[in-house]
Amino acid sequence: MSNSPDVAAAHTAYPIGIVTISDRASAGIYEDRSGPAIVSVLTRWIASPWQPVVRVIADEQPLIEATLRELADEVGCPFIVTTGGTGPAPRDVTPEATVAVCDRLLPGFGEQMRAVSVKTVPTAILSRQLAGTRGTSLILNLPGKPAAIEECLGAVFAAVPYCIDLIGGPRFDATADAPAAFRPTGA
Repeated sequence: MSNSPDVAAAHTAYPIGIVTISDRASAGIYEDRSGPAIVSVLTRWIASPWQPVVRVIADEQPLIEATLRELADEVGCPFIVTTGGTGPAPRDVTPEATVAVCDRLLPGFGEQMRAVSVKTVPTAILSRQLAGTRGTSLILNLPGKPAAIEECLGAVFAAVPYCIDLIGGPRFDATADAPAAFRPTGA
């Protein structure tokens, strides 16, 4: 029965939010390279149909909060990835905005990303990236440097598909190129 909802849902591309948080990129002073880096990694790693919903915004906490709410509540993104604004500078407010909109925080994501990054960059301990859930959306903060995108996303990707399953999002599968996604037996 090709008209059943399950079959239709299996072929529908679901949206993934990609949010670059940068005063200069949002003002057009320089080209956003971090957002496209996330899209590139996810294109290589996600086998299920998906489409990027891209936003490039300034480092303004109310704007970040509004964008995360829009992507989770209105667009229905099961996965929202931010880049930028996670350092200790006064304008770095991405973690504060993420905390403000999340129902639950998942500290293991940030801990794992820092543990991997500090092996190559001693200043990775300054990063405040984190993750949390808003309804059926997983929100993940990544650093703003394009070179750190794949490393940090790779450090936690194995848990992303199952986390989205657990919070009621759609099931998506990883490609052979992705870090092996983990699901318990029977999940």
